Amino acid sequence: MSTRASVVRDSRMSNWNAEHYLKYGDERTRPASDLAARIRIDGLAVIADLGCGPGNSTQILRDRWPQSEITGIDNSAQMIVAANRAYPEQNWLLADVSQWTSSDPVDLIYSNAALQWLPDHGTLLPRLFGMVAAGGALAFQIPSSTYATVRTLIHDISNRRTWSERMSAPRNGLTMECPAFYYDALVKTSTNLDIWETEYSHVMESAASIVDWISSTGLRPFLAALDTDAERNEFTSELHQRVRDAYQVRADGKVLFPFRRTFVIAYRWLRSTVE
Repeated sequence: MSTRASVVRDSRMSNWNAEHYLKYGDERTRPASDLAARIRIDGLAVIADLGCGPGNSTQILRDRWPQSEITGIDNSAQMIVAANRAYPEQNWLLADVSQWTSSDPVDLIYSNAALQWLPDHGTLLPRLFGMVAAGGALAFQIPSSTYATVRTLIHDISNRRTWSERMSAPRNGLTMECPAFYYDALVKTSTNLDIWETEYSHVMESAASIVDWISSTGLRPFLAALDTDAERNEFTSELHQRVRDAYQVRADGKVLFPFRRTFVIAYRWLRSTVE
């Protein structure tokens, strides 16, 4: 696969902690596995995993299509280093996913919980689907547009007057549209669309574990917008308190963390395949 992309050189947003991210690796990998299992194509020569992170989603693709040429692509140097360390024999590319292109058609463009960080899905998705080879597919999953309670709490805290102005970009930093939006964006160019939502009930050790989970992803841009450790500590302290109040402790002392996700698979089937 010949690719052209802009390498991300800066940004607190690309400074991911791979070890912290993988602390909840089983929970984060489950949707990636569910998405891959639903793709109705057996033989794939070339696969691109957009937003591959530390490589956990890429291994699902490798297990499903072991003969394929697979490239994991991410804009975080830390994630690419972690992926290369864990799987040194595989292909990894440090690149800005929003600018990534392939000069050759790709049989599967796949993305697990990454495209929500990119704007303008009405333009992005048709562009990505335009690189899919005949007989291939674009498949992705992202958090659903209906916010998890913890994200609603983060937004509420971010509206505090002392830092609300600085929180404008983080509040608008994710793009999560409804299933109907993705249908309309892809229906005119795909031969078949498979769209669904799943709500996972993750079993967490405590309410604090929910904050720990999101601190490696969705909470990061909010804390990065604050100027001092004191402000960051104040923000997270209030979030911990609100999460404890919002999530009920279950009979065994653990806490359920409901997390709804949107899945989309757009196919470019050959005519002989659909007849």
